[in-house]
Amino acid sequence: MDQQHSIKREVSISGIGLHTGQEVTITFKPAPIDHGISFKRMDLEGQPIIEADAKYVTETDRGTTLDKKGAKLQTIEHVLAACAGLRLDNLLIELTGEEPPILDGSAIQFIKALKEAEPQPQNAMRKYFVVREEICFEDPATGIKIQAFPADEFSVSVSIDYNSKVLGNQQTELKSLNDFEAEFADARTFCFLHELELLLKHGLIKGGDLSNAIVYVEDKVEEEELNRLASVFKKETIGVCKDGYLNNLSLRHADEAARHKLLDVVGDLMLVGAPIKGKIIAHKPGHGPNTSFAKLIKEVMKKQKNLPPVYDQNVAPVMDINQIMDTLPHRPPFLLVDKILELEESRVVGLKNVTMNEDFFNGHFPGSPVMPGVLQIEAMAQVGGILILNTVPDPENYLTYFMKIDKVKFKHKVLPGDTLIFEMELVSPIRRGICHMFGRAFVGNKIVMEGELMAQIAKKK
Repeated sequence: MDQQHSIKREVSISGIGLHTGQEVTITFKPAPIDHGISFKRMDLEGQPIIEADAKYVTETDRGTTLDKKGAKLQTIEHVLAACAGLRLDNLLIELTGEEPPILDGSAIQFIKALKEAEPQPQNAMRKYFVVREEICFEDPATGIKIQAFPADEFSVSVSIDYNSKVLGNQQTELKSLNDFEAEFADARTFCFLHELELLLKHGLIKGGDLSNAIVYVEDKVEEEELNRLASVFKKETIGVCKDGYLNNLSLRHADEAARHKLLDVVGDLMLVGAPIKGKIIAHKPGHGPNTSFAKLIKEVMKKQKNLPPVYDQNVAPVMDINQIMDTLPHRPPFLLVDKILELEESRVVGLKNVTMNEDFFNGHFPGSPVMPGVLQIEAMAQVGGILILNTVPDPENYLTYFMKIDKVKFKHKVLPGDTLIFEMELVSPIRRGICHMFGRAFVGNKIVMEGELMAQIAKKK
């Protein structure tokens, strides 16, 4: 089951912040369901909490910075990438400073620490943002373009082009988060040698010691300059290797720069606040474009929240009326589902055509026919019954019983001629045949009814 995850126990790591140069300890703590990822500044008065949310992004120069009412966090993308790579949904992350430790410049040590804390499932389902149609952020002046397309799973493709004879054009792809730890988490941050002086001049990379970043060299560097850099970074000697980067370290991947840019995309997109089902294609990404794209996705999420599932009448249903009757014990006039349009492990979409010929219209306001609310609930429950009965190999031998109805709201009348679309999602995993669901009913783009239902299946006696 695709459940939300946190960790079993807390774990801490200490180190130096890349830009602040300050010693800092980061502590990952378990958090309850639907908490999300949030940071707590232990060093500030009141110990303020800053949620991992794109709306708090204020700066994106050489890292992603969040600021909530004056409480700032710098360079949080590697931490968030580690959380994404392990599919962690709920964490409280405490910091004793403004910036997480840079460690080796990648996300791998955060992943190792979080694995020591034992990721574990929680009794609630993950709430995805599903990409329904193309979402695009583009800056024609720079050639930057980031797109999201519909897909069943999350994947990311990245291409970079710095007009660099050393780096060239690099491309890489994460086909599944299952590959993130092994293939991308250890890719380190990088810069060009000509950028170092500028970064130092602006008070950045105070914690940089050339062991946590790849420094690419475009032009020939005089021995005197190399000696000066060795002195600045407290190294005995510094040279340039044949592949065009300072020899303070060795590449872990030939395309490590592109892999790190992909790592940054994964981390920055955690600021959407929900795991994504979709394919991301990013050309020349950076923290500015990444977080602007995250904000764009959040706008789409807000608009999409109350929209019905997409229904194409030309596509055959997952289950027609005969297949439904093979699964449900109900029969006309009490069978209130005509089609099942989508059926997943934790979600189901069903359809009912409301006609004037319904038996209940003969006695329920015959002069002004309105579908009874209780029958709307029953229809929704039958759609949910398909979801729960789909978990057993012989659904014809089971019956479904109501256990609880809660938080039901009727928002608009349902009239003859309406087509009802029901969307049901699991609130928590199915256990011992008990199914807790949240459902909404739509007519057109209007929500006409919503509520929580709990039901249990039991074998026929």
